[in-house]
Amino acid sequence: MKTKRVKELMVPLSAYATVSEDASLSEAVSALKQSQAEFDQQKYRHRAILVLDNNQKVIGKVDLWSILRSLEPKYEDMLSDSGPMHSGFTRKYQKAIIDSFNLWQDPLEKICEKAAQVKVKAFMSKPLESELIETDASLGEAIHQLVIGQHQSLLVTENGEVVGILRLTDAYDFACDAILACKI
Repeated sequence: MKTKRVKELMVPLSAYATVSEDASLSEAVSALKQSQAEFDQQKYRHRAILVLDNNQKVIGKVDLWSILRSLEPKYEDMLSDSGPMHSGFTRKYQKAIIDSFNLWQDPLEKICEKAAQVKVKAFMSKPLESELIETDASLGEAIHQLVIGQHQSLLVTENGEVVGILRLTDAYDFACDAILACKI
């Protein structure tokens, strides 16, 4: 059996939601919704937006978690990029944090105002080395990277440029299909 390569499962950059680094949160959400509507409905929907600089190079990623996080600026004081603060905390303690930090005090009806004002570059995550993988890497290596790094996706590179994205859901589907194809 031939080794499956990342490039065989990746979603090409041209088929993925992208916005400029100067786009607003509202524009990013719109781009993601449009991309989801246009994408093959037999597959999982996109769950992130890639951020491009003025040279159309990928410089960051915005996922669903970061979109919701950006609506409450006080999270920046509480959370770091090293991992979610809520790990291991009871629900009672999590509720106490809302009161302690005065989170979500503005009504959600003001969400439109926030979304128009917040710029993507303020909350996007810049790709870490552990989130990059070459097009010719084996799918096994990619799965290892997804699992060890607990990533939802990997940015696929060729000659140092991002050319696509390998989503956890696509790697999972491939692994499940391989399991079910086994003649036991």
